[in-house]
Amino acid sequence: MKLSRLLELADISMPEGISDRDVSEIVTDSRKVRSGSMFIALRGLRSDGHDFIKTAIEAGASVIVAERVRDACVGGAAIILVDSTRIAAALLYNAWYERPSDKMRFIGITGTNGKTTVSRMIYALLERSGVSCGLIGTLGAYYSGFERLEGTVQDPLANMTTPDVEELYLILSKMAERGTDTVVMEVSSHALALRKAEALCFDTAVFTNLTQDHLDFHGDMESYFQAKKRLLLRCRRAVVNIDDQYGKRIFNERPHGSISCSLRGEGDFFASKILGRGADGYSFSIEHGGESLDVDLPLCGEFNVMNALEAFAAAYEYLWERNSPQGVASALFSSFSGAEGRMELAYKGNFYAYIDYAHTPDALENLLRTARAMSGKGRVILVFGCGGDRDRSKRKEMGRIASSLADLTVITSDNSRSESREAIFADILKGVDKEREYILIEERR
Repeated sequence: MKLSRLLELADISMPEGISDRDVSEIVTDSRKVRSGSMFIALRGLRSDGHDFIKTAIEAGASVIVAERVRDACVGGAAIILVDSTRIAAALLYNAWYERPSDKMRFIGITGTNGKTTVSRMIYALLERSGVSCGLIGTLGAYYSGFERLEGTVQDPLANMTTPDVEELYLILSKMAERGTDTVVMEVSSHALALRKAEALCFDTAVFTNLTQDHLDFHGDMESYFQAKKRLLLRCRRAVVNIDDQYGKRIFNERPHGSISCSLRGEGDFFASKILGRGADGYSFSIEHGGESLDVDLPLCGEFNVMNALEAFAAAYEYLWERNSPQGVASALFSSFSGAEGRMELAYKGNFYAYIDYAHTPDALENLLRTARAMSGKGRVILVFGCGGDRDRSKRKEMGRIASSLADLTVITSDNSRSESREAIFADILKGVDKEREYILIEERR
């Protein structure tokens, strides 16, 4: 693609005095530069792409996009100076694929817990009503009908909620080629802070909740909140859980287009007559504008009532386009089997075994309280660990919650990454009540 065309599509001005030229590809890793590449210098957590500009030019880069550059590094490459290479990367990758963002509507879901389940529910509601959808999140990328999107570049074990820009806009281009109308995607705080979705205009955004997580990246809860809020301030309509203190703040700070959800009998959409049925899930009614929808949801945990409420609120306007929000939602929720690894029933017999992704103190507490309510006088056994190279401050609290709410806590490894297992175990054990029953089994298998 010609540089002039690429910059035009990205809404980036062509610098004076630079001759037009062909761009063969866009890369953010200097090791991948070939002749004709555009190299975008990103400031990362461990290294700065600006330190590798000279290496990129020597490897054949014809265009350098940077926030700063030394004259000695210019060589024969065209230099595009921008205020933020993170923002520029999103705009340029979107432009490279002929702006797939212009061809689809976007629904973004953010929050600490519940993103995957809510996004799956919205996707399934729209699919059932006949909308051609795409889904992007922690469990992968899918076309309509849960057909997995293959042929992308991301390591399937990378487990990123929102793909990096190299992957994200390629995925969107493939969805656009298939005639996708609406994309439902999980948007993480990392993605918002790193401006991955900067080229996207979100029609609807959903805020689930905010509890302690990722403080290794954001530093404190307020910075974490501000990163999340970025999505809610740049969408047409925001669906917000006002039972959450941070959700309440967002609802009060957005002057227009906010839709509130609550389990406490207030809000634009609220749940009433909530009845837990143990392992069989919940029955409740969704109230909105004088209308009532009876729901039988075969998912455990009252948090899934809020997930369903927010999903219905987010999909409501889209379902009205298809004439039947009530009928579609009732049928969908009664058959919804949940998301993989989210209170997923793995065994049912003389005991029940569930798999859950809970990796924050709040999620773990909700999970164990749900299990306790389901078990009655039975025992609750928890097998858990904490990931390496992530927020260390939550490990002690998770150890405390585990030992206080489970009858037996089994502490084991969970993707230690570059950290030693022993260091992670030590952090968890600081919070464990030593008077309670627990064991340490290092090998998870």
